[in-house]
Amino acid sequence: MSEIALPVLYSFRRCPYAMRARLALQVSGVAHELREVVLKHKPAHFLALSPKGTVPVLWLREPGAEHVLEQSLDIMLWALGQHDPLGWLPGSPSSMADAMALIAHNDGPFKSQLDRYKYPNRAGLVSGQADRDGAAASLLSLDARLQSQTFLAGERWGLLDAAIAPFVRQYAHTDPAWFAAQPWGALVRWLTDFENSDLFTAIMHKHPPWQDAT
Repeated sequence: MSEIALPVLYSFRRCPYAMRARLALQVSGVAHELREVVLKHKPAHFLALSPKGTVPVLWLREPGAEHVLEQSLDIMLWALGQHDPLGWLPGSPSSMADAMALIAHNDGPFKSQLDRYKYPNRAGLVSGQADRDGAAASLLSLDARLQSQTFLAGERWGLLDAAIAPFVRQYAHTDPAWFAAQPWGALVRWLTDFENSDLFTAIMHKHPPWQDAT
């Protein structure tokens, strides 16, 4: 019998989109090969699979049915659809709709403000303070949710937490002292627990850069 080719995840360690994909793959237990991409020297095979050139990309190599997933949320849902031992997927259509709405806000308005806050020069801004403050409103809403339940998903960590935590982390690390001084204690606790977890340690393991065979 021929050996089944493992799925291949093209990733970049610090990218929050790639982090969320790695979180889902890690917890699902789905065996895969991770290929760390150097964004300034993207491998030709990676670009051939996904010309948009952004991570993560999951290459599914089933014989006769190869497929490429180019969106991090699609990768998360695929991985958890294969195996979801901790019950990360929402248990009802209404819970799924709630999660998808919050993730869409994270990936849309919040991420746009985060990028302008973190990299104001790229947007032609003198300062990112206005976008910092605009994004803070979203974080205060998350904090309110975490004051009434342990995790964003409810009483246990789930898809919603894993999809959003890497982006909150990026925001927090842009100005750690300012972030720590804000009135969102429940959010800080939630983020700190995430960063101190065995799961986060596992998905942040450093891998050598992957390059095409020569």
